[in-house]
Amino acid sequence: MSLLRLSAIVVILAGAVGLAWSNPTMDDYLGFVERELGKAIDRMDQGTPTREQQFIRQVFRSQSKKLLESFVRPNTVRRNWGVLSYFETHVADTNVVVLGVGGQFVPLQGVEEAALKIGRMAF
Repeated sequence: MSLLRLSAIVVILAGAVGLAWSNPTMDDYLGFVERELGKAIDRMDQGTPTREQQFIRQVFRSQSKKLLESFVRPNTVRRNWGVLSYFETHVADTNVVVLGVGGQFVPLQGVEEAALKIGRMAF
């Protein structure tokens, strides 16, 4: 085996180990969903009175963990493929599909729609 092939194999294996090490967990996914919900609430309809917006934001900040634990976690299936994870959540009549790889999340389907629906359900 040539040195070039051996080097390529070592680099590929090191990359695979790095991806497996940084593969997102369910808790990482819930943190991602929480951030997305926060963004959706921040982009709320500008027609909503400022006082009401502040109240909704306060309630979300104080209750977001309970919201995630009761609505998102029980309705999420994580498929761990070693170097990446596939998260599928069915909530609020919306199917959300997110790919987690390298400690990052790549929304594939329904994230914006579900974030808005969950935010509305909470209030």
